[in-house]
Formats: sequence, C-alpha cells, structure tokens
Amino acid sequence: MDVEARGGNLDAVDTLSARDLAAALPDPVVIIDGRGAVLHANQPAGIAFGQIPRGTLLHHKFRTPEMQQLMGGLLRERKAATIDYAERVPIERAFRVCAMPVGSGGLFAIHFKDQSETRRIDRMRADFIANASHELRTPLASIAGFIETLRGPARNDEKARDNFLQIMQAQTERMARLIDDLLSLSRIEMKPYMRSQGEIDIGEVVAGVVESLGHLARESGVEIVFDRPASPMLAPGSRDELIQVFENLLENACKYGQAGGRIDITMAHSRAGPSPEVAVTVRDHGQGIAEEHIPRITERFYRVETGRAPKGTGLGLAIVKHILTRHEGRLTVKSKPGEGAAFTVHLPAG
Repeated sequence: MDVEARGGNLDAVDTLSARDLAAALPDPVVIIDGRGAVLHANQPAGIAFGQIPRGTLLHHKFRTPEMQQLMGGLLRERKAATIDYAERVPIERAFRVCAMPVGSGGLFAIHFKDQSETRRIDRMRADFIANASHELRTPLASIAGFIETLRGPARNDEKARDNFLQIMQAQTERMARLIDDLLSLSRIEMKPYMRSQGEIDIGEVVAGVVESLGHLARESGVEIVFDRPASPMLAPGSRDELIQVFENLLENACKYGQAGGRIDITMAHSRAGPSPEVAVTVRDHGQGIAEEHIPRITERFYRVETGRAPKGTGLGLAIVKHILTRHEGRLTVKSKPGEGAAFTVHLPAG
C-alpha cells in the first residue's frame, strides 16, 4: 500500500469496515483505536508476529525506537507516516511500515510490507560488486605493472618483454573468463524460475560434455571414465544450462584432480523422499577438500587455499548451484583431504 496512493483511496476506505480492509490485504495489517489498543489483526499478521490479542497496546508489542516514535506521532497528530522496521530475533526480517488513519471514526491501520528479500538481494548485490571489483583489480594491477616495466627498465630486453607479454596475455584471458562468468551468473539470477523446455536425456548431455572437454583432460593428464547407462535417463530442463553445469564440474575435476590421473562419472536413479531423481556423480582422485570448506564452496569467489595460484574465477560452482536451483535440483559434495572429491548433481527425474 503506497503512501502516495492513499489519498485517492480514502473515499473507498471510508466505505469499508476496518476488519474488511485488513482481510483484503495479503500483508500483515493491525487495526488500532485512538489509544493504540489492538482491535483486529489479520491472519498474515498472526503468522508474521504471532497472535496479537484484542486490547493489546501495540507499542508494548513492538518496542523498537522507530515503532515507538511511529505510534506516538500517529496517535498525537493523526497523520499518515512510514518507517523502516527491522527485527533481529527469532530471525532477521525487515519491514516497511505504513501507519494511517482509517475513515473518520478514530481508527488507524498499521500495514507491514516485508522487505527482507529485497534487503537481502541489495546486500548480495553490494557484496557481489565489491568482490567482482576486487577480482578484476588484481589482474589489472598486474598488467599495469608490466606495462610500466616494459616502458622503462625492460624497454630493450627482448627476453623480459616476451615473458611479460605472455603473463599479460594470461591475465587478460583471466579477466575475460571472469567477465563471462559474471554475465552468466547475472543472467541466471535474473530468472529464478525456469520455463519447461521438455525432457532431456542427461546421459546424452554428459556424453557431449565429456567429448568436448577431452582436450582439457589430455592436457591435464587425466582420463575420463564415463559409465553411461544403456537406456536414456530423462529429466526436465534447459539443455544449454545443464551443459554448463557439467562443463563446470568436469573442468574443476580436470584442474584439481590431476594428481589422481582419473575422473569417474557415474549415473543412477535415486530417490529423495517420494520423488525419483537422476543422480550424476563426477569424482576426481586429487587432493580433496577439507570438511570445513565444503559448505562454502558454492559461494561467489570462494576458493580453497592450496598455496598455488588460483585456477578459476571462483564463480563456477556458484553458477552450478543457481542453475540447479532453477531446475529444482541440488548439488551434494563428499570429500576428504587426499581422497579426491565427489560432486553429485540431483535432478528431478522425468
């Protein structure tokens, strides 16, 4: 309920009872009298804040300074007002609270609009921009340093020039990969729900990815062993997005599982509760991941410290997680240091 729209709705509000007004809105609404005592709280208010008995003084229920000030001003001046109100317990929530007179009978409506998801997205966006800026700044600083050296001390050193140019090319390629992944993740996050594109043979998708990344496996010195089922294993989804999922997982296995010399890919039908699933496991035999890192490896830019230069953008598993969420799927990870890592994609079976 926008503050600006209230003026045009006053005539309509006058014809409604306070209870009807509260019942007509999907958000929490509390109706109070001129003393601030609760006359009625609609069902969404009961769900959001627990039952608020009739006669309760609302400023006893909501004790933050912002709410106290809102209530005091409303009852004294009988003018509409809007504030932002946040709760920390039992969970963190944020509301835009609009308080307004109702009709001409001395009643007031307090309307709570949940802003928690909007605030979470704003924080996530700010963190994302800060992290992306940091990740881009590192290769840019490296390139700028080499350019300065090439224009100065290494101007006539052909060997140093070739070496620096090679490093600059690698840093440029890293930035290009990072930008591609940023754009990909942004596109996925802008469309949280996937339009059904029919059923896909997941075995065929995985086989195509294995073939396309054969050169990377050879360069990494690993053999990909794919036990493809004889019959199709179907799941609804976007072929292009699922290709991206398995490309990311297989690329990671090639990069971080080199020491094991082999990557095993298996497929099976499984069951999560009443729903059948298609489960695809990509297992490497490399250095593995410590248990404390596993809950965070799908976060943006999160990398496990290995003492070596980072091999990726830090966005691959975040992309995997978001795509699987769009497909109503999930990713599970099992790993121990020195025993490799197994990433399993779970998709609803077709």
